[in-house]
Amino acid sequence: MYLLAFYVTENQRHDGKLVHEWLLDQAREMGVSGGSAFRAMAGFGRHGKMHEDVFLELAGELALKIEFVLEEPLARKLLQRVREQQPGVFYLCHEVESGVL
Repeated sequence: MYLLAFYVTENQRHDGKLVHEWLLDQAREMGVSGGSAFRAMAGFGRHGKMHEDVFLELAGELALKIEFVLEEPLARKLLQRVREQQPGVFYLCHEVESGVL
C-alpha cells in the first residue's frame, strides 16, 4: 500500500474548482476507495511565510493535506493524471503498512 498526500492552500483553484475538491473528485472517478482532506492549524511552506488559524489570518491561506491510501498502480495512475493537469501542488508518495486492528 502507498500513502499519496497532496498539499494545497484552502483557496487554491484548478479549472474553477477548489483544488482539494478537484483532487478528491479525480480519485473517486478513478476508483480510489477513500480519501480525506485535513486543514492545518499553523505552518509555513516553501516561501517561508507563517500561517496560523487565528482571527486575524486571511481566509484561504492555511494549508490543506489531501491524502489517499491505495495500491501502488493506482497511486501512480492518480499521480500521472494530476501531473498532466498541472494544478501546481506539492505531493508525497511513500510505501506504508495499513490494516484494521
